[in-house]
Amino acid sequence: MLRLVDINFAFAKADNQNQESSYNLKNINLEIKTGEIAAIIGESGCGKSTLLNLTYGLLQQQSGKVYCYDEELLGPDYHLVPGHSMMKYVPQEFDLMPFTTVAENIGEHLSIQNDDRVNRIDELLDTVDLTSFKNTVVKNLSGGQKQRVALAKALAQEPQLLLLDEPFSHIDNFRKNELRRRLFAYLKNNRIACMIATHDKNDVLSFTNRTVVMKDGHIEIQGDTHNIYNYPSTFYTASLFEEVNVIPPGYLNNDKELLVYPHGIEIVGNEGVKVQVVQTFFEGSTYLVKALLKDIYVYFYHDSDISIDIFVSIRIIKL
Repeated sequence: MLRLVDINFAFAKADNQNQESSYNLKNINLEIKTGEIAAIIGESGCGKSTLLNLTYGLLQQQSGKVYCYDEELLGPDYHLVPGHSMMKYVPQEFDLMPFTTVAENIGEHLSIQNDDRVNRIDELLDTVDLTSFKNTVVKNLSGGQKQRVALAKALAQEPQLLLLDEPFSHIDNFRKNELRRRLFAYLKNNRIACMIATHDKNDVLSFTNRTVVMKDGHIEIQGDTHNIYNYPSTFYTASLFEEVNVIPPGYLNNDKELLVYPHGIEIVGNEGVKVQVVQTFFEGSTYLVKALLKDIYVYFYHDSDISIDIFVSIRIIKL
């Protein structure tokens, strides 16, 4: 459906810096299939938002091409009105009409002659859990509620591709999980492809087919989300999901350096390797334990608290 081919992009420089050495996006090649949900992850400043802006047509690449269904999409150098009709973009700043109601914002681009208009608005209100705010003026909403209106407004226009930039960043944790389930179920049921730029692993692991890891403006690795998580190729990739241990050869009976998540280490009997507990962190259903292993710290989970300074034996159970 969507293909980015050999994309290079750099913001204009005010000085005489060598633009060749300061590209914000470098050699980007990416393909998103119809109905596929892809996460774009990486540290702040790695180019996630820039990639979405360029895909949507808000920025013009220096080289490379963007295709949707084999049609080349041209950027702002060729169009006075930015954006493309087959995709919708929900940036971190919301484009809403503050002095009209939630329903009026969502229905802005729906024909008033459409007999199903009211039902369509109600369906989208339910998808983002805003039914009870249907007639509320947008300026009176919280930041999280406005973010949900922006999501529904984008869906109202029936895009083939939805671009989301940190779409749950303003939403309370107690509501965020249910909203994720509703939104991604809607996308899958309607075969709407999605690119979501996010810092939150909970946006990624449960809902995306593909993960694209970005660093310093280039794609470090991309592929099936489960494979990227379970078999990270670098410390950087693993650390985007959670705490990760770098275990040198021989430290836990390993013959090569290993990247191990905390859930990949467990406390065992005397057959394990002894470590000294330094600190514990309560995380609800479990504790994250920080322990000294020779001259490095390791992190692992345990189902109960452990006294500081005692020695326990651990082993690797899962890489």
